[in-house]
Amino acid sequence: MFALDIKGKPRFCWLFDRGLVDYQVAWEWQRSLVAERREQPNLEDLLILLEHYPVYTLGTGAKTEFVKFDLDNSDYQVYRIERGGEVTYHCPGQLVGYPILNLRHYHQDLHWYLRQLEEVLIRVLASYDLPGERLPGYTGVWLEGCKVAAIGVKVSRWITMHGFALNVCPDLTGFTKIVPCGIVDKPVGSLAQFIPDISVEEVRGRVAIAFAEVFGVKLVEAEINHL
Repeated sequence: MFALDIKGKPRFCWLFDRGLVDYQVAWEWQRSLVAERREQPNLEDLLILLEHYPVYTLGTGAKTEFVKFDLDNSDYQVYRIERGGEVTYHCPGQLVGYPILNLRHYHQDLHWYLRQLEEVLIRVLASYDLPGERLPGYTGVWLEGCKVAAIGVKVSRWITMHGFALNVCPDLTGFTKIVPCGIVDKPVGSLAQFIPDISVEEVRGRVAIAFAEVFGVKLVEAEINHL
């Protein structure tokens, strides 16, 4: 079933594939896009797919006890941002998705939205015959006991920002300097542990297809570079 626009037609969603982007640049872009949609709620939705240079981010209520290095004297890029959730790590080889959606056109329910994002990623894994799953009480997607996808979002006036991070083929050593998502007893994993030759480039297309299916939108790749 398609999400519908104000004219009753299937909802249109821009797809931005931006490759490797500095976290600060992408964050400011998201905030600008969300601000525009607060003022003009009928602007088109977007899905931004990219990778980040190595960076740590903490949600609004994240506990610093889950960070294993000195935040006041750090060699790493660290940002405290407006999403929910604890500390996480981004780096090349991890596919990050930032949906900028107006949930008034879908379902005005945060838990529904989180489950939909999980469903997108579970379908991507299923396309490789990998059994992605949810764990009760947690947000994200697991594969054979390893967390391969993290989700952290911000919703304001039903406009979404931030999103999901799928570990495709990253160097996982950066996760050793934190307690990822504040979960002490469950390891982080990647798809490359199950499919050694997998690449972010091929996974991008599968994420786009699954996103369009789950949210019922027509994705159109954007040609104008906004970054």
